[in-house]
Amino acid sequence: MSAAELPTTRNDPASLWQRACERLAMELPEQQFNTWIRPLPVAEVSQAEGQTMVSVRVPNRFMLDWIRTQYSTRLEALLGELQSGEVRMDITLASRTAQANTGERSVLPMPGRALPANAQTPLEASQNNAYQGPAGSAYTQPYAQANEAQQKSKRSLPAMGLNPALTFDNLVPGRANQMARTAALYVAGASGQMYNPLFIYGGVGLGKTHLMNAVGNALLADKPDARILYLHAEQFISDVVKNYQRKTFDELKAKYHSLDLLLIDDVQFFAGKDRTQEEFFNAFEALLAKKAHIIMTSDTYPKGLANIDERLKSRFDAGLTVAIEPPELEMRVAILIKKAILEGIAMPEDVAFFVAKNVRANVRELEGALRKVLAFSKFSHKEITITLAREALKDLLSIQNRQISVENIQKTVADFYKIKVADMYSKKRPASIAKPRQIAMYLAKELTQKSLPEIGELFGGRDHTTVLHAVRKVRAERGKDTELNQQLHVLEQTLKG
Repeated sequence: MSAAELPTTRNDPASLWQRACERLAMELPEQQFNTWIRPLPVAEVSQAEGQTMVSVRVPNRFMLDWIRTQYSTRLEALLGELQSGEVRMDITLASRTAQANTGERSVLPMPGRALPANAQTPLEASQNNAYQGPAGSAYTQPYAQANEAQQKSKRSLPAMGLNPALTFDNLVPGRANQMARTAALYVAGASGQMYNPLFIYGGVGLGKTHLMNAVGNALLADKPDARILYLHAEQFISDVVKNYQRKTFDELKAKYHSLDLLLIDDVQFFAGKDRTQEEFFNAFEALLAKKAHIIMTSDTYPKGLANIDERLKSRFDAGLTVAIEPPELEMRVAILIKKAILEGIAMPEDVAFFVAKNVRANVRELEGALRKVLAFSKFSHKEITITLAREALKDLLSIQNRQISVENIQKTVADFYKIKVADMYSKKRPASIAKPRQIAMYLAKELTQKSLPEIGELFGGRDHTTVLHAVRKVRAERGKDTELNQQLHVLEQTLKG
C-alpha cells in the first residue's frame, strides 16, 4: 500500500507521522517545509501501555538542533491532536549505517505540494552525478580524474583559513540574519546537496564572514577530514597572478578543484579581472560537478555586481541568495550583552540599550564601542553605567551627531535620486519625488534620535502620521524589493561615512 493510500482514521498509527506532516505543511512557508521537514526519514511509530511513541532519526546534529528548537513542540502537539492517548516524540541523531540506507529516505506526498515526477529529495540529489544548472538542464560532464597534484592535495586534507572562534554558538540570531543563518545551518548539515552556491550579501561588518566561518567550523566538527578553504577574493586573485606568471595552473587546480567546501569573501573584487573570473568559473564548475559546496559573500546581490561576466553572475544566482541586514535594536542589545559575557563581564541592560541606540551602523562598530566601554571601565576602576558609557563613547557620539542629521539625510537622498532638496519640503506628489521623500523620512527615523513630529516638521510641517506611514511602507518594501534594499544599504553607508 502506498503512502497516499494509507488510511487516515484518528487512531491509525501507520499514517500518524504523514498526517502530522500534512498538517504542518499547511502552516509553514513552502521553502521552510521543503528545507527542514520534507527530507526527514519516515518516523517509526510504536505503541505500548496506551502510549504512542514517534521516533524520528535526523542525519546530522545541526538539523537535529534546529528541528528540536523550531518544530518539535508544534509537531508533538499535532501528533497529540491526531492520536488518542498520550503521544511522545523522540528526535535523535541517525547512525551512520541508517544514513547510508537509502531505503529510509522520505518523499512525503503533501497535499497541494506535489513534486514533478523527476523531483529529488536532498539525499537523492546528492547521489545524482549531474549538476542541475540555472536553466534546469543537467550539467553532465563528469568530473575529471584528479592528477597527481590533486591527489597530493587530497591527502593533505586542508582546512585552511578558518577562524575557530567564529561559530554558530556565538553568532547572535535575529531578524536581520534569520534567513542567512537558517540557510547556513542547512548547508553545514547537508553540504553539497541544496542551496549550492550559497550567496550572502550585505553591508560591511554585518556578520557575513562570521556566518561563512561558522559553516566551515561546523562541517569540520562533523567531518574532520573535510577539505575546507576560507579566503578573501583578493587572495584568489593573487593566486591566479602568481600561477599565471609561473605557468603552473595545475597547482591552482590542485588547490581549488579538490575542495569539499570553498568559502570566499567579497567576490565583488573580481570586477574587471578577466583571467581571475575565468579561473574562478573553472573552479566553480569543477566543485559543483563533484558536489562540493561553495559559499560566497559580496556587498551587493549577484545581478548588482559591476564588471563581472554574465556567465559567472548567472552561476552566482543559481543556488540561494540571501541578505544580511543591519541589526535591529533588540538584536544589537543582545549582541552587546553576549559579547560582554564572552569577556567575562555582565553588562547592565540599560547600558546595552544606550549603546545600541547610538551605534547603529553594523556589528563591527558595535563591538568596537563595547571594547571602548569595557576598557574605560577597567582603567578608571568604575562600574559600567550609562554615564560611563557616554563618557567612553563621547568622541564617537560627537562625530555621529555631527554627521547624521535630518538635513544631511535629505541632501544625500536628494543627490542619490537626482531631485532638488527643496522637493523634500514641498507638497509635490509625483512618484519620482514622493518615493525619495518617504525614503528620507525612513532614514531620519532609523539614523537619528528625532521623534516622528520633529521629523514631520523638518519635512515641510507634515503630520507625524505621514512620517509613520512612510517609515512602515519603506520598511515593508525593503524586505521584499532587492533593488530598494541595496539602494538603502548604499545610502546608509554613505551617511555613516
